[in-house]
Amino acid sequence: MVAVKIGEVARRTGVATRLIRYYEAQGLLTADRESNGYRTYADGHVDRVERIAGLVQAGIPTRLVKVLLETEDACRREEPTCSDEVAELLAQQLSALEQRIDCLTASRDTVRTFLERTRGGEIWSAPEAGRVPSSA
Repeated sequence: MVAVKIGEVARRTGVATRLIRYYEAQGLLTADRESNGYRTYADGHVDRVERIAGLVQAGIPTRLVKVLLETEDACRREEPTCSDEVAELLAQQLSALEQRIDCLTASRDTVRTFLERTRGGEIWSAPEAGRVPSSA
């Protein structure tokens, strides 16, 4: 195990050091400490920071990220992993994610339609019934 400082974890993951400290404050990550108080991290910490950041970027709140990580850890230890409470939290989060996906899909379709109506740097307005847009 090669111990690295928080700056190296930030560089390797693309996650700001202040966010890594926040993840630690939220109980999502536990760093080892040197005698001088500096945080040190191993390769497993780098993977965990990437996992946390990915879940947060997907819109999952940190309180649920913690539950998911604990569930994944329990699964690796082959322990029971999903209580009724966790299942309900996950179902709610799934619904919220699906709503965001629907919204993003609609936004993507709007942008795609707009770009399809753009030709040679000119923006064409939506054609009225039976009328071809002018290039003026």
